[in-house]
Parts: sequence; structure tokens; C-alpha cells
Amino acid sequence: MKYQAYKEYKDSGVEWLGEVPAQWKLCRLKFMAKIRNGQDYKAIEIENGYPVMGSGGQFTYASKFMYDQESVLLGRKGTIDKPLYINEPFWTVDTMYYTEISKEINAKYLYYLALTIQFDRYSTNTALPSMTQENLGNFTFSVPNNQIEREQIANFLDHETAKIDTLIEKQQQLIKLLKEKRQAVISHAVTKGLNPTNSSGANLNSGFIAGPKGEGMDSPSSVPMRDSGVEWLGEVPGGWDVSNMSYVLKAIGDVDHYMPKSVEKGIPYVMTGDLKELASSIKFNDCKQVNHNDYLKLSKKIKSSKGDVIMARYATIGTVSYIDLDTDFLVSYSCVTIKANISKVIGLYLFYYFKSDAFLQGIQSQVNTNTQENVGINDLKKIKVALPTLAEQSKIIEYLQSKISKLDSISDRAQAAITLAQERRTALISAAVTGKIDVRHHALHPAGNANNELERKND
Repeated sequence: MKYQAYKEYKDSGVEWLGEVPAQWKLCRLKFMAKIRNGQDYKAIEIENGYPVMGSGGQFTYASKFMYDQESVLLGRKGTIDKPLYINEPFWTVDTMYYTEISKEINAKYLYYLALTIQFDRYSTNTALPSMTQENLGNFTFSVPNNQIEREQIANFLDHETAKIDTLIEKQQQLIKLLKEKRQAVISHAVTKGLNPTNSSGANLNSGFIAGPKGEGMDSPSSVPMRDSGVEWLGEVPGGWDVSNMSYVLKAIGDVDHYMPKSVEKGIPYVMTGDLKELASSIKFNDCKQVNHNDYLKLSKKIKSSKGDVIMARYATIGTVSYIDLDTDFLVSYSCVTIKANISKVIGLYLFYYFKSDAFLQGIQSQVNTNTQENVGINDLKKIKVALPTLAEQSKIIEYLQSKISKLDSISDRAQAAITLAQERRTALISAAVTGKIDVRHHALHPAGNANNELERKND
């Protein structure tokens, strides 16, 4: 859709605004709304009542409400750059401000204005960003004097952003489905094989992951299944071995439970939050750095190397990373390093097996919940693994790499579409509320003949 500009512009005198429509006026936020402090909610928290709003939206309920009119919530501490619109009685936390909006200002219009506030220019320079009432109140906007025009802008943005949000939601749903498909493909391949049949002879891949000949399939014939004897594994191909994890490993271990001191530049110290599916994707420069002596001391017990798998055993239990590069780094004691016995299992196959639903169910059965949830090394060794021959492992790896690459490519395109849509949304809001485009002929006209004037106000 192409938009026209206003016929005449003038210099606003405000650097970030630049030129604005000639008939528009400058107005500070404090002359459009009174900014009020939120309050702590814990004393009035209940299971069902009035919504309690934080920077991420509603997260609990309160027995009382703070304000029962339309309002725009603004960040006070922490997440300060996500204004929220609310149109029901609410309570808001003490890290937020709420606004008592002037009668001549449309609440949705003020919300769209608030989205253009340059929070980073005014927030305090601390570890916890914050905004003062004074800085927020003095933020200057350019606004139409005519109330109908302000409402037209709000209506236009409601309509156009709803379309963009629908597109974003569809792409997000696609990404979710692709993620589920990806997980299902991995789980199915490493526990059922590529061409299994159940006890009645039906092909278990029918309509699922079966591909054309040459796409990693064993053969046109089907592979019979048998009961693994493990509840969470279920049936596995008849020729596969089922054994304890310890049988297929060369080594499994963690470093000493000691937190080395940080240095400005040294050896990356990888913790659970740093893990990526492939170690080559880990942002080593952003990891904690330790000195070389600590690295040598702590890696004596076990040293992570190419072909190994790293697994988190605290916090995000079961998260795994395959080491696909040769570089020195130290793995935190919150993780274990797993070395495959290459005569029995390929490291990359083991990585895929660790990502399967079956293994994740198995690991949950071993989780120690006495204090912080964790799983011990000896418990990991006891978890069952179903393994095909090395030749079949290679075929499954080849199949999964091809399939996952295609799914990830679609997911990446969907994420790129979301990013573009979000940028489009932001740009459209900014262009409409700063008068860079004239949306009056595109907007749905509000009911009534309100034509109140918003006076230009000064200090």
C-alpha cells in the first residue's frame, strides 16, 4: 500500500522528529496524561480477580484494582521499552507507571505515541535501566490539533498492525510446528529406524518420515520390530541392541566442582546457558574466560574434544551440544562430557539419540530432586540405549542431516519474515504518529463529531 505525505511540513525544532506536518503542534507527554506509580501486589494477590500487569503483560491477579479506565503502562525499572495498552480495571507493579489519560486524547493513540519514545536516551546508566517521571513527562511529540485526526491515526494503526500481527502469529505457529516436526523426526529415526513395521506388518513411517529411495532409506522392504523391554523406548527394530549407556561409551565425566576466577582474556568456560546444538555456534567470546593454568588443572579429569557430546545435568537437564570443531574450551561442572566408543557408536548419532523424546523420558526417571534438580553420572550410565549397526547409524545421520536442514531452512525463512514484519510494524507506527505519512483517507472514521482542540502547552 502506498501512502501520501502531508501537503506542507515545517521544522519541528526537535532533532529526532525532524519535519512535521505544518498544522501539527508540539506537546509533552505530561500534558496528555498524568504519570502515576505502580505498587507492590503481593499483599492483595489472589487466584482470580483483577489482572496484575508487569512489563511482559498480565502474570497474576489482585483483589483490588488500581485504576479502572483505559491506560498506557510505561516501564519504570528493568524492561522500560515495552509500553502496554490496557482497557479494563487493573493493578500494576512498582516497576511500572500507569497513566491517567486526558479526555481529549484517545488511549490507543497515546499508546502508539509511547512506542516511539527513545527510552535509551533517557534511561539511567545502571545495571538496571530505569526511567523517571520527569523524563517521561517531558518527552515531546508532534500531534494533530484535531481530535478526529488523532483518532483516525489510532484506527488506522489498529487496522494495519492487526494485519501484521496476524502474519507474525502465522509464522510463529509455523515455526512451532516445524520445531515439533523436527523433534518427531529425530525421535522416530533413532528409536524406530528408517523403515520399521509394527507387529501387524504396517509400515510405521507411512505418512511420516518415509522418503524416496536414496534419501537414507534402508531398502524398499520393511524392518520388523520387537519389544525393547524398556517402557519409555517401546518397540525397536529387531536387529538393534539394547544396552546400558556405559556399554557404548569410552568415557563420561565432569570437571571438579570448583568455580575458577574470571579473567579478561583466556580460555572460554562453557556453562549450561551457553550451549548450542553445535559447539561451533557457541559464542565463545561471550562466555566466561578462565586462565590457562585453571584450564589445564580442571581438564585433567576429562577434556572435551571434537566428536564428543556435552550434556547439561543441572538446570536445563538433557540439553546437548555436539563438538564439531577443534578448539580449547572448558566445560562447567554443571555439564558432563560424553565420549563415544567409536567401535560401537558414532558421536553424532549419540547426539541425535540424546535429543530424542525416548532418551529425555529416560533421563527424567533418573533426576535427583532432593535439592536442585540434577542427574548423576552413574545414573546416566544406567540409561538404556537402542543401537543399530554403525553402517545403519551412518544412514540415519545422513537422513537426519538432510531432513533437519530442510526443516531449519523453512524455519529460518519464517523467522526472517517475522523480523521483516516487526520492522514494518515499527516503521509504520513511527511514520503515522510523526506525520511522515497522511493516513486520514485510509483510516476508519470514528463515530461522532468530536473536534476538540489540544492546545499547545509549555512549561
